[in-house]
Amino acid sequence: MKKIIQRGIVGIFVGFAIGQIITIIISLSLGTGEYIACAPEFISLVGNEAAAVAIQALLCGIMGFGFGGASAIWEMDNLSIAAQTGICFLIYSVFMLPVAYFTYWMEHSVAGFLTYFGIFAAIFATMWAVQYFIWKKRIKEINDGLKQ
Repeated sequence: MKKIIQRGIVGIFVGFAIGQIITIIISLSLGTGEYIACAPEFISLVGNEAAAVAIQALLCGIMGFGFGGASAIWEMDNLSIAAQTGICFLIYSVFMLPVAYFTYWMEHSVAGFLTYFGIFAAIFATMWAVQYFIWKKRIKEINDGLKQ
């Protein structure tokens, strides 16, 4: 539990960074040349830009806490890699998707949700595969070293 909380606290700051990166990506993808701190729909929902930015930052911090805390699951040796992957994906989804929906990072439609979810799943799968192959290589190197 201590490790989950420690990682969660670090994750808060990672969540802030993820939120910034997402707003930069959204700003660049709109192609207007302006930085958009929050989606206009979210600003309208909240009432003003300053409050929207503050709430979005808070939500990103909460999301980061969840991501950071969930990372401890990867060290649970009593779970299979499939179980670890499924549990982490579920936890990450529970933290990410409501924030993305509420802050209007995704279009509020079935197509918008499915598109965002697909991108999220693809990023998760890519990061999982990269980590898997890194660890597979490290384990092989350790085993080769033990054989010598």
